[in-house]
Amino acid sequence: MEKIVFEKSDIRDYVKAVISEKIEKLKNFIEFTLEASRDIKKTPKYDSMREEMQEEIYQMQRQLGALNDLKRNMSKVLNTSTERVQLGSLVITNKARFYISVSLGEFFYEGDRFYAISPESPMAKKMMGMKAGNAFTLNNIHQQIVEVI
Repeated sequence: MEKIVFEKSDIRDYVKAVISEKIEKLKNFIEFTLEASRDIKKTPKYDSMREEMQEEIYQMQRQLGALNDLKRNMSKVLNTSTERVQLGSLVITNKARFYISVSLGEFFYEGDRFYAISPESPMAKKMMGMKAGNAFTLNNIHQQIVEVI
């Protein structure tokens, strides 16, 4: 099997860009919703419509706060090469590729599937401190660490 070389700094930059893009989209949507709520004409349903929009804006602001937390946490992620799994490691197993960074979930980079997971996740906790060649089982799925970058 051909060994694929991943540039961890490129993946890190990509994750940061995805977070920034989500933040911008959400900011634009919040602004759009705020403007729409100002344009509501006084009708019999005026109060309930405005209330629903305010609730929607509140939920989006909470999501924006969570995304800003992800962005802040990404600044703490190391970009150095590691032998053992730690915050900032790119872990290649026989089943998947995990970037121990922030809880962003599944993403595709240059056609390959990755999972950005928090160091607090059960998967990351299971792998912490391990190195290439180590194996672990989580949720009855056995995985072998092929490489730690």
